[in-house]
Amino acid sequence: MRKLLSIAVFAFVLILQSCGPTQKVTSSWVNPQRPSVNKYNKVFIAALVQNNGYRSTIENELAAAATARGLQVVKSMDMFQPNFTKENAPDKEAILRAVRSSGCDAIFTVTLTDKQSDTRYVPGTTTYSPYMGYGGMGFGGFYGYTYPMMYSTPGYYTTDKTYFLEGRLFDVASENMVWSAQSEAYNPTKIDKFSKDYASLLVEQMQRDLGPKK
Repeated sequence: MRKLLSIAVFAFVLILQSCGPTQKVTSSWVNPQRPSVNKYNKVFIAALVQNNGYRSTIENELAAAATARGLQVVKSMDMFQPNFTKENAPDKEAILRAVRSSGCDAIFTVTLTDKQSDTRYVPGTTTYSPYMGYGGMGFGGFYGYTYPMMYSTPGYYTTDKTYFLEGRLFDVASENMVWSAQSEAYNPTKIDKFSKDYASLLVEQMQRDLGPKK
């Protein structure tokens, strides 16, 4: 019973250590000559990633975030399938023609700019659960009684992965970039949760950055 309790405590500590934020915006930029963001009614969303499944999930989450704020949305996966990626995209003029014909006045893109991996060693731990009430016991009795209540967990190697992403907003009429934000995702797990959190993170940052001009 004590052994099970010690293992449970160790597992709980690991869970607490892993509950920190996994995504954050590291920097953002706003074009000082930008038009009023309130002029946009319909946005073209494009996730420029290799994996079409990831592309679909990310675009869907970004579309949901935009729609919730009253914008109409066109997703790249609905217009350019299945090879619209960063490395294999239609040329600029073909994209702009499609965007304009769809009535979009803004373009929002997401790109994976870099990925880093770092392998580290996580040392094992030893848990000791002393038995109270034997303060006068000699060392021999103490060691013999305590040894079964000392439990160790082995060390192990783990690889941390950090993904660097950039979101950009373009004005269709002028073709100028209006806003951009760089972010980091640390050890993302499920793509659904990552995409939802990322979309929320970007939209919140955009709202802060593109508020009414002073």
